[in-house]
This record gives sequence, C-alpha cells and structure tokens, in this order.
Amino acid sequence: MGSSKLLCYCFLLQLLFTTSLIQAAPGNSKLFREYIGAEGKNVRFSDVPINPNVDFHYILSFAIDYTNTILPSPTNGDFTAYWDMENLSPSQVSSIKSKHPNVKVAMSLGGDTINGQFVFFTPESISSWVRNAINSITQIVKEYHLDGIDIDYEHFNADPDTFAECIGRLLFFLKQNKIVSFASIAPYDDDSVQPYYLALWSKYGNLIDFVNFQFYAYDKGTTISQFLQHFRDQNTNYKGANILVSFGTDDSGGLKPDKGFFEACSTLKSQGKLHGIFIWSADDSKEAGFPFEKQSQALLACAK
Repeated sequence: MGSSKLLCYCFLLQLLFTTSLIQAAPGNSKLFREYIGAEGKNVRFSDVPINPNVDFHYILSFAIDYTNTILPSPTNGDFTAYWDMENLSPSQVSSIKSKHPNVKVAMSLGGDTINGQFVFFTPESISSWVRNAINSITQIVKEYHLDGIDIDYEHFNADPDTFAECIGRLLFFLKQNKIVSFASIAPYDDDSVQPYYLALWSKYGNLIDFVNFQFYAYDKGTTISQFLQHFRDQNTNYKGANILVSFGTDDSGGLKPDKGFFEACSTLKSQGKLHGIFIWSADDSKEAGFPFEKQSQALLACAK
C-alpha cells in the first residue's frame, strides 16, 4: 500500500474515531468459536463436530510477526502463519466452508509463545507496524479464504496507547476495505495484559465484534458464583461488548464443564446475556472426541 493512502486512512481515523462509538450488545446468540492448530496434534477442521444450528467460527492459531528461527525475533508486523498448515491448508478451509454454510474461519494474531519463547508485541513505530501488518495479513487472509481476525497478544514491548493505535488502525483498514468481516480480541484478567485491551476497547471498541475473554485464565477451582461475578466484572470493563464465555480443554484454570460451566451458561442464557461460547482448543479436545464441543453447541442451539 502506498504511503499516501496509508496517511489518508490514518487521517480518517483521527476524524472518525476520536471517541469510541460502542454499540449495545444484543441478547443471547448462537455463536460457537474454537481455536485450532496451535499445538501440532494433526487436528483437522473435519474432526470437530459442527452443529448446523449454530454460527461456528474456527480460529486458526496463530499468525505471528516473528521469524521462524531457533532464536525467533520480531519482524515489526510482518506476519507469517504458524498454525498446522499441513492439516489446516487453504484448500481445507474452502472445503469445510463449502460443506457447512454456517462455518466461518478467522485467524488469531500473536499468541503466547513461539519456539518456547514469549511472543512480544514489538512495533518499531506505529506507522511502519501498521503498514507491514496490513500487507502481510491481507495476503494471508486472501490465501486462506478467511473471514475474520482475532487479537491475542499476551506480552508487550510497547505502551497501551501504542498497542491501541496499531491494532485499531489495522482493524479499521481491514474492515473498511472488506478484507475481513469481523474482529475479536482475547484479553484476560492480568495487570500486565488487561490495560492494553482496555485502551484498545476504549478508543476502537466500535470495530470489535466479539471479546473472547479468557475465563480459563482465572484460578483452578473457580466456582459458578465466582465465574458469574467475573462475567459481570468484565461486562463493566468492556461496556457494551459481546463477551463470550470460555473454558479450556487443557490443564488451564477457570470453571470447567464438570464443575458447573454449563449451569453458569444456562443462568446467563436465562438473563439474555449468553453472547456465545468459545473453547481453547480443538487440539486439546481431539483425544477425548470433542464431547464439550457437542455440549456447548447443543446448549447454544436450544431455543430456551
């Protein structure tokens, strides 16, 4: 993209998004989302049960702006796909979407680690990071026939305002130019993470369709009442958001399915506050045969 065009879009951002235009979240939805491909366990889209009566999003994990070397280093917004590309290829994306009209596929940016090292958000400057990110992400989206984007940086070598500007300008360009149709963020309740996403939400929340809040980052042994309080707290933080509830099928914390997760979901649904469910991750669910994916989608698909 030419520098003049980038400057034009940045100017539009200044005009249009000086203040956040948060829209009120609707009631219950039938949205189910699942991260897939981060752990090299040969999981395929077709392995995961798909209920035809839900809106189903796969989230490819992850695209990372780091080099693929023994000692990875940041590339200032030049993203590369690091998910299981053999089992989750562009042709397989097209195949699963053609077989299931209710399926969309997104990719997540960042993640926790690469080759055992933390992935840090490390822009050299706002303008250069945004320029590189627009170019590389657009290429990946077109190659893989993707519909959306998710932001899941968890470590930062920049201040919250810089993060908000970089991600906000990126999302604005991608949505304004119809490169993606939806966007989400994946924060969790930690003082080293939450301020970055709150800064982004405060200024560019109108560009964010879903908040994939990592409720599984809370302590192990979380109770139903604690979970519901966490949900209320995050609704206060991300006012007006479509906050999705979540659990992990790995050894993470939070409220697990066998400890009352679905009871908590039923409570939220009765209050008109169940905006969707997401799971981390299909890779971890494969061995057990995806029982909680089935249960999650059945709950979402139920009219009551």
